[in-house]
Amino acid sequence: MYIVYFSPTGGTRKAAEIIGKEIDSDATVVDITPYSQRDKRYELNSDDALLVAVPVYGGRVPAIAIERLKCITGHETPAILVVVYGNRDYDDALLELKSAMESNGFQVIAGIACIAEHSIMRVYAQGRPDDTDQIVLKHFAERIKSKLENPKKGETTEEIQIKGNSPYKIYNGVPIKPRANRKCTQCGICAELCPVNAIPRENPRETDLEKCISCMRCIAVCPQKARSVNPLKLFMSIRAFRKKCKDEKEPELFI
Repeated sequence: MYIVYFSPTGGTRKAAEIIGKEIDSDATVVDITPYSQRDKRYELNSDDALLVAVPVYGGRVPAIAIERLKCITGHETPAILVVVYGNRDYDDALLELKSAMESNGFQVIAGIACIAEHSIMRVYAQGRPDDTDQIVLKHFAERIKSKLENPKKGETTEEIQIKGNSPYKIYNGVPIKPRANRKCTQCGICAELCPVNAIPRENPRETDLEKCISCMRCIAVCPQKARSVNPLKLFMSIRAFRKKCKDEKEPELFI
């Protein structure tokens, strides 16, 4: 089994490993987040299994994640899909991921939508996936493992019904972009780990706002806490999403 994830701030990775390691403790883990992984190719056969996990940005799968997943191909390989969102909604992301992986030769046998701390507005879903989530996700994993090990007649060709709509929700990004402050020592860690190469290595205090996807990885990895977003924009966003995010969502399984 392979566990593949795109996880700039770690929430998606955590959810993927809770589920994937419960299914197969010896699974091979592949992190496609780094820019250096953009062209690496993997080919899986029908005897393998894949768990792929991505975050949700504005109800969609990040375009950069879709591009990197094109390098992972299957041959009727069973696939488990995981989308991770910050307690608002996952909208069309799970359906979009299903379409992408089926186009790559995978046969989707299950889908999970789960919650992790919001990567920008961290007051929402703080600390999730938490202990309660882990119990639920491990239960989901047991059901999926049973399906992998004991497929019923005709079950392998039965299409999984996933929540979502097509055409997909339009996502044009968010206006909140991280910037360096005076604490920056130009160590270059943010530039090295940026998934889209939006921070120049020769001057890591800068940010290419056209390339930046607001994934907040640079904030998460900076040892000096020298990167941040505009506090007024962040405050206004938190207030605008209060009603949408106030009620705690629960993980969902499609199998």
